Amino acid sequence: MPELPEVEITRRGIDTHLAGRVITQISIRNPVLRWPISAGLIALLPGQRINAIARRAKYLLFACSRGTLIMHLGMSGNLRVLPESTPPQLHDHFDLQVDNGMMLRFRDPRRFGAILWWDGDIRQHPLLQKLGPEPLNDDFDGQFLYTKTRGRNASIKEVLMNQHIVVGIGNIYANEALFHAGISPLAAAGSLNTMQCERLVDAVKATLLRAIKAGGSSLRDFTDCEGSPGYFQQQYWVYGRAGQSCRHCGTSVSKTRQGQRSTFFCAQCQH
Repeated sequence: MPELPEVEITRRGIDTHLAGRVITQISIRNPVLRWPISAGLIALLPGQRINAIARRAKYLLFACSRGTLIMHLGMSGNLRVLPESTPPQLHDHFDLQVDNGMMLRFRDPRRFGAILWWDGDIRQHPLLQKLGPEPLNDDFDGQFLYTKTRGRNASIKEVLMNQHIVVGIGNIYANEALFHAGISPLAAAGSLNTMQCERLVDAVKATLLRAIKAGGSSLRDFTDCEGSPGYFQQQYWVYGRAGQSCRHCGTSVSKTRQGQRSTFFCAQCQH
């Protein structure tokens, strides 16, 4: 599933091509995504200007003249900016054409993505209003994490992936950040002290920024808006490396399951 770096990379690429453009046409080939795409968008969106494209957690927010178009890539979705004459393929479900002859095409083989419209205050949308802070913002710091983890018996990895506490940190980057912080993913969140929380926040920020710089991780379907894959998977220290030697100490990397997700860690470096 695309995580925060992949969504942010997508946002930056799309913004270059679409911000400030006027929507000219909408095509819906298959409305059956996680929630049905409203047929009303075909008449509603043309003529509206895309004023800005933002990201909140893993949601892309297209601020238009009369509301906000919300997109989520789901598990296998991607967005490409293409000439409007490009023929669609099997899993190309939605096109948004703009006034420079280009279009945004949404492709989603597994159809867990979403395309929604909201004409009110976007901060009050049910999918967004209870989300935690952005991990790259200043309000996500060691003291915040320390406060949020008090009394929690859930593992620190599960807490990092709780979108009500902090957004956008998916499984890959939680594994990697915990390794760089030297903290076991199995540790109870409430057991971390202030210094550990500060170290972990720093590791989260650094890991996400490195991933964005590397173009994200392309493990299955992810490519950026121009079809280029990311290369951060070449820099993994623990994720997907079960049984291989730890790059730091040489101990065999361990694997377990937490909350139905794979967890990778070095028992020697993380304790």
